[in-house]
Amino acid sequence: MKSRLRIFIPLVLVNAIVFSAAAQAGIAVVVSPDNGSSSMSKEEVARLFLKKSKSFRSGAKAEPLDQGKGNDARISFYKEVVKKGPSQLSSYWSRMIFTGKGTPPKEVGDNENVIKSVSSNINAIGYIDTSSVDSRVKVLLTVN
Repeated sequence: MKSRLRIFIPLVLVNAIVFSAAAQAGIAVVVSPDNGSSSMSKEEVARLFLKKSKSFRSGAKAEPLDQGKGNDARISFYKEVVKKGPSQLSSYWSRMIFTGKGTPPKEVGDNENVIKSVSSNINAIGYIDTSSVDSRVKVLLTVN
């Protein structure tokens, strides 16, 4: 029995550390390094992703990109920045589509696909896990 506890307790501690680190990972809102924007507020980003605004402060057209439905980064982004859960977001876009007022941002998949899309399109804006940020993108906003 003691030998099982000696194995079990360290496993529990390792899992707790790993999952708490994952839960604390942040979200970075990113654009191409060539994009003229230097920072954005949560409110500005939320307006772009809800298609209430169509451009950056500079006046350049903004093309928001979503990660896939159910993706952890997407859930965190909409919860922390847009202040909507998955069902609220679905309801919002259903109303917007039905009334002809807008369509949701294009879905491109995961962190790597967002990085590829944003780095090759000066107007694109997306979000990724902060751990995925590299020199191919410029961070405009970070949220925990």
